[in-house]
Amino acid sequence: MDAAVRSLFAQVLGPAFGTLAAPVHALHVAQGMNRYRGEVQVERGSTLLSRLVAATTRLPPAGNGPLCMEIDASPLQERWIRFIGGRAMPSRLWREGDMLCERLGLATFGFRLDVTDGTITWRVARVRVFGVSLPARWFTGVGARESADGDRYRFDVWASLPIAGLLVHYQGWLDVG
Repeated sequence: MDAAVRSLFAQVLGPAFGTLAAPVHALHVAQGMNRYRGEVQVERGSTLLSRLVAATTRLPPAGNGPLCMEIDASPLQERWIRFIGGRAMPSRLWREGDMLCERLGLATFGFRLDVTDGTITWRVARVRVFGVSLPARWFTGVGARESADGDRYRFDVWASLPIAGLLVHYQGWLDVG
């Protein structure tokens, strides 16, 4: 496949992209506007600081229920909107070198992606808020995992910070086929 038409995730992951589980591959190879439906369970932190940080990054509210996810993908960037609990959580993703960057609310994250047994694991390598770099070691409690359960795409996203504690932990599935 020509680099000009390779998906964003195919570019970031390189040869490892071909080893992804079928539902994970299907989600990340699709181009243009796609809508997926599934279910999500969301746990939120309860401290004042965790609620403040969660609000500035537009994290989803606590609860269990339906999830609608819209992804508008091109080889240069992707726009994701997760509709959870009646609220939208938008983000934008793009590539910088071998890193996948995501702008979520006031924060911009740089992630290293690893593939093991068809599963993608996201690890924070860099964080900027208002253009100011923050120590990556503060964000070791932030990450995600994308996997498959039969024909379903599964996700598990967690975020906790020193002092603030748990910000959010959400997990669930999407039908991608």
